[in-house]
Amino acid sequence: MALKQKGFSLIELLIVVAIILVIASIAIPNLLRSRIAANEASAVGSLRTINTAEITYVTTYPSVGYSPDMNSLAGSSCTAPTSAAACLIDTTLAAAISSTSSGKSGYYFTYAIDANMGYTLTGAPHHVNSTGTKYFYTDGTAVIHYNNGSAATSASAAIQ
Repeated sequence: MALKQKGFSLIELLIVVAIILVIASIAIPNLLRSRIAANEASAVGSLRTINTAEITYVTTYPSVGYSPDMNSLAGSSCTAPTSAAACLIDTTLAAAISSTSSGKSGYYFTYAIDANMGYTLTGAPHHVNSTGTKYFYTDGTAVIHYNNGSAATSASAAIQ
């Protein structure tokens, strides 16, 4: 009496692998688009946080005006906030200031004092089309503008 072997044939295994590859080819691009959308939403949230911190800073320290840099909005020891370390944003956000830094959620921010607007703040993706596609801009008006593919300015479309 011959024993019948149990198991899968090579063709059946190849079919299963092919099905898994088809499912992965559909799912991975959607996952990457979701990650980009999450990074862009985080960047907008960071800009809103900085705008709120600037309003708080300028009302708390009216003789100073707007903060001279993002580090002034942060602070490592927040037992006694000062105009040099106001403890209004976290140090991770304050450190996300250049493309050489690790950024925050795939974005880095450039802060500058502006005589007319008080300050300007831009957000750019750390790696375009990988961590984000939109560029952001805000200033003392606290309106956030965006642009796809290139730097945003005050003339760019505003986020509703």
